[in-house]
Amino acid sequence: GQVIAGLACDQAALEALVGLDDARRIWAMTLEGVDIIRARRERFGIDCDWQPGYLAVAVTAKKARELRRWHDDMARAYGFESEWIAPSELPRWIDSPRFHSAVHDPRGGHLHPLAYSLGLARAAAQLGVQVHEHSAVTQLDATRRDEPRLRTAQGEVRARKVLLAGNVYLHGIVPALDARIMPVGTYMVASEPLAPALAHSLIPSQAAVSDTNFVLDYFRTTPDHRMLFGGRISYSTATPRNLEASMQRRMAATFPQLEGTRIDYAWGGFVDITMNRAPDFGRLSTVVDDARRPGLANVYYLQGFSGHGLALTGLAGRVVAEAMHGHSERFDTFARIRHRAFPGGRLLRMPALVAGMAYYRLRDLL
Repeated sequence: GQVIAGLACDQAALEALVGLDDARRIWAMTLEGVDIIRARRERFGIDCDWQPGYLAVAVTAKKARELRRWHDDMARAYGFESEWIAPSELPRWIDSPRFHSAVHDPRGGHLHPLAYSLGLARAAAQLGVQVHEHSAVTQLDATRRDEPRLRTAQGEVRARKVLLAGNVYLHGIVPALDARIMPVGTYMVASEPLAPALAHSLIPSQAAVSDTNFVLDYFRTTPDHRMLFGGRISYSTATPRNLEASMQRRMAATFPQLEGTRIDYAWGGFVDITMNRAPDFGRLSTVVDDARRPGLANVYYLQGFSGHGLALTGLAGRVVAEAMHGHSERFDTFARIRHRAFPGGRLLRMPALVAGMAYYRLRDLL
């Protein structure tokens, strides 16, 4: 439920992919994504426990220096106003021995993502959108130029424009898209309700928090005074063994005050990671070269949010809607980000990713 500006990849990496001008345009659009959440909450009266403030925290002195450079570079090159928090000031924001410094973004924050999603669904229904659940798409037929079709077990949908936005849940509808993202499991726990004074003392700022590691921890408190703590990753569809115990250890390493605190709930899900951790937007005709399927030019896709989807997906929906109505400049800015399929094919791509993530985890420790 963390609302964060920017992309999962570092801004310098984005500049290397698309150049400074497009990187600045994309950054500005991600700020718009944060504002979209505020505007929709207010317009549709969505009650989702909104709490402003986001903290990026550094776990080592080296990471602290990198975070300070990021803060200064973003102010200089992008005009982004955030607050640098020195080590001596950090206890006013978060009471943990793990962290060396932080950056505070007052525009970010956190919310209850299910409550927000259900609020959006109700708003969409009020505006006339039809939502059909339990209607999995089994095939995309793009043989007709102006009328791509989606087949389900129960029937067929015809449309002038189609958007594929299922991320890791497209289940082979377009194998070429599947090859460009990797499903990675990420997990969360919720503690038992804490004493209100204790909950407030852990994060006095009440901000959403995540560290700057490649394999990161992220956490916040809730209105009923629980600690929500996320982290760990897995590369299979199975829930890790002893999830509650391992996450409790991570939580206690961050907040020793929570040693022995009971875990009431544990759950997980999949995020869609790209090779470069930047989002992958485009028209299917640029990914699948098939003259027999001219309708691919009218099929758009959005995927690869890489764990930064809460704010970015709202912005993505806006820019793809603009493109479908003939105003594609902003959508095309994202589409210019270069992407590659994961190496190794269907069988070896997962071991290759595991090796790569182990390398970055080692870098986090240095």
